[in-house]
Amino acid sequence: MILCCGEALIDMIPKPTSAEADGFVPYTGGAILNTAIGLGRLGVQVGMLSGVSNDMFGHQIADSLRTSHVNTDSLIRSDRPTTLAFVRLTDGHATYTFYDENSAGRMIEANELPKLPEQVNALYFGGISLCSEPAASTYQALMTREAEARVVMMDPNIRANFVSEVVSYRARIDAMIALSDILKVSDEDLNWIYPGSESLAEKLAKMRAAGPQIVILTRGGDGASAFLADGSEVHADVEQVEVIDTVGAGDTFNAGFLSKLSELGLLTKNALRSASGEDIQSALAFGAKVAAVTVSRAGANPPWRHELT
Repeated sequence: MILCCGEALIDMIPKPTSAEADGFVPYTGGAILNTAIGLGRLGVQVGMLSGVSNDMFGHQIADSLRTSHVNTDSLIRSDRPTTLAFVRLTDGHATYTFYDENSAGRMIEANELPKLPEQVNALYFGGISLCSEPAASTYQALMTREAEARVVMMDPNIRANFVSEVVSYRARIDAMIALSDILKVSDEDLNWIYPGSESLAEKLAKMRAAGPQIVILTRGGDGASAFLADGSEVHADVEQVEVIDTVGAGDTFNAGFLSKLSELGLLTKNALRSASGEDIQSALAFGAKVAAVTVSRAGANPPWRHELT
C-alpha cells in the first residue's frame, strides 16, 4: 500500500450564477488528496493519512476518498473546521486564498500519529501540509520514523506566499529531502530551494547529492526528466491535449508515476536501488499520460484506469 500523507481540504471553485458575480462550489482538494485519489482510480492499493474534520466538509472528503477506493483508516478525525481554499482561475491557471487557522488538517500532533499497517511499503509527502505548524513537524516526524524501512517520495510543491516561517520551513524541507528516495520538483521549486545564480544543472547536482536516489524535474510543456543516482538522465514529453485547466496536474502526474513503479514492483528500498533507466522513463511517461487526461477537463479530476487508452 502507498500511504499519502498530507493535506485534504475543500477547494471552493468559482462557477457562474444567474447574478453577475460567480458563486463557489465545494470540491475535495489538496495536493496530497489529489494524488491519493489518482492512485485509487488507477487501481493501486492506497491509503490517506491526514487530519480531517467531523464537519460536513470533512464527511465530503472522507466519502470522496472511499469512492475512489482510498483506504481511510489512517485519517485523524477531530471537531476542528476543514481547511477551505478559494480558487481563482485566470487563463486556466489557479491561484488560491486559504482559510486554515485552527483547522483539522493543520492542528494534528505527532502523538496522534497511528501505527502504520504492515502492508504500507511507500509513503508520499508534500504540499502545503509541510508549511504550517504543528502539522508540518508532525509529517516530518512521520517521515523520520518510517524512512529507514519504507520508500519515501516527496513533492514539496512550494507555495512561497503560504510560508510564514521561512527559516524553519527551509530547514524542514532540507531535512525531508535528505530522507526522501524520490523527489519531484518544478524548476520554480528548485530555484526557491536553492536561490542564487547557479545553473539549473548545478542546483540539480546539489539536490541529488543531498540524498534522493531519483530527482524528477518537471518543466510544464517541456515535459519531465528524472536524474538517477548513477548520473544518468531519462525524459518523457508531455502528451498534447487541449488544456482546460492545470488544477491537479502535478498531483496526478505523481499518482501515475507511483502507480507505474508499483506495477513494476519497484516500491521497496532494494528494488528501487536496482531500477533501470528504462523503468523510470516508463514511469515518467505514464505520469505524463495520466496528467494529460486531468488537464483536458475542469478541476482536479484524475482519470480512472479504464479511461486510459
